[in-house]
Amino acid sequence: MDEGKVNECIRILEEQYGEPLARRVDPVDLLIMTMLSQNTSDTNSLRAFGRLKDVYCNYEDLVAASEDAIADTIRSGGLAEIKAHRIAKTLSKIKQDAGAIALDFLADMGKEDAMKYLVSLPGVGPKTASVVLLFAFGFPFMPVDTHVHRVSRRLGLVPENASVEKSRRILEQTVPPQKYLSLHLNLIRHGRRICRARNPQHEKCALRSHCDCYLRSQKP
Repeated sequence: MDEGKVNECIRILEEQYGEPLARRVDPVDLLIMTMLSQNTSDTNSLRAFGRLKDVYCNYEDLVAASEDAIADTIRSGGLAEIKAHRIAKTLSKIKQDAGAIALDFLADMGKEDAMKYLVSLPGVGPKTASVVLLFAFGFPFMPVDTHVHRVSRRLGLVPENASVEKSRRILEQTVPPQKYLSLHLNLIRHGRRICRARNPQHEKCALRSHCDCYLRSQKP
């Protein structure tokens, strides 16, 4: 992969959307928010998370609740029963392992060990784990969600047929680690606003001169 192209895309996206800064976030909150975001919109998942925080004063109260009660609380996030089961089991496992519902102990682990621990939890895959480890702890992982996957393939930053996991590995090898957070967030912004799944707005795209998908479409 052309590292010059990667760096140019990062630069253009930061000119377009700014350079995002890491914000302090509770890792358990982030884990639950990311689990709720699976297979639904941000609007629905944030509504479900807000409702969860309104109903339960803390995660100890949530773990003590029935899965049916949790599911009713997060209904707006979709797949409520599945997510309620996974959230309850995950929080119980964290409490069993750490003695409290907290993930601060991950900061003292190596990045790969921290990843292995998180993906061992019910309903936590590499993308969810990468989000928590990057944003809450600053571990150098490049989360690949549906927007990052789509836009990076269209640009040619990864092969067109690359899986999510292969895309993550390639991006982590070619993107400077200090730019993982910036590129992740700006590719999401670009995917939502310009490079949509249907009818991408090529005429508004600041990256079109670097985009394999656009350049192919211009060939006679």
